[in-house]
Amino acid sequence: MKAVVLAGGYATRLWPITRHRPKMLLPIGNTTVIDRVFAELERDDRIEEVFVSTNEAFADEFETYLAEGDFEKPVLSVEDTTGESEKFGVVGALGQLVEREGIEDDLVVIAGDNLIGFDLSEFIDAFESHDAPTLAAYDVGSRDKATSYGVIDVEDDRVVDFEEKPDDPPSSLVSIACYAFPEESLRFEEYLADGNNPDEPGWFIQWLVEHDEVYAFPFDEAWFDIGTPESYLAAVAWALDGDSLVSDDAVVIDSDIGENVHVMDGARIVDSTLSNAVVFENATVLNCEIHDSIIDEETNVEDIDLAGALIGAHSQLGNTE
Repeated sequence: MKAVVLAGGYATRLWPITRHRPKMLLPIGNTTVIDRVFAELERDDRIEEVFVSTNEAFADEFETYLAEGDFEKPVLSVEDTTGESEKFGVVGALGQLVEREGIEDDLVVIAGDNLIGFDLSEFIDAFESHDAPTLAAYDVGSRDKATSYGVIDVEDDRVVDFEEKPDDPPSSLVSIACYAFPEESLRFEEYLADGNNPDEPGWFIQWLVEHDEVYAFPFDEAWFDIGTPESYLAAVAWALDGDSLVSDDAVVIDSDIGENVHVMDGARIVDSTLSNAVVFENATVLNCEIHDSIIDEETNVEDIDLAGALIGAHSQLGNTE
């Protein structure tokens, strides 16, 4: 069995934080988003190889990251795009990857920006028991929220209906970007040849439900789709669980570090109050109140209060003379 970790998005909703870094490499506590996925796949002996699907814009960063990491299974597979307007879409990229890498095996596909609380091996167990395409399913709690996802209708774990981003969803149970396909269901080329939508994988699943048996793996554990500043901070808060994480290489003087705060190497926090915040490497926060905000690397913030802010790298805010 092979696996694909999707890491090709440009994460424009998280700019400027992700303008020059993949969102999959954003820290979540002591690790990164994508490392949590890698660790699950590394532990499962059924997964022989993990293809990290990314674009040319971030290929060098991922190549370095994988070379310096401890995981043995991941290998880089690069799609031929460098910008948002050029990308194939997820389904197009998957079809290209399957052909490029010569994959003729059962395949697990999971988004590298997915933070999931369930054990991935249990998902693979469910896939093997069904011997059919299987997707992870989560109840988002309201039909309004469900309009942003692929909504499913399930009978005895079989998906009997799937609708991608419906205006009037029949339920709040949605498909997340975690799938498993038998080899014979890797029908991306057929799907694309019919002129179908190459962008979101949900459109392929909707098509597959009409052509094959598809099953759901419902779960109740935590799940974060890290695509916005709010969802990223929520994932950090879940990982820290009310604690703070301050690097030994950071300097904190006369400051109140509250709940769910991550301060990274070389950062300097002086006469300030922080809560629900992430401060990246070598940033300086002086005489500020920072809440629900992300402060990127090499940023200087002085004598201001910030709530719900997203401050890009190398910025200068406030009295920085």
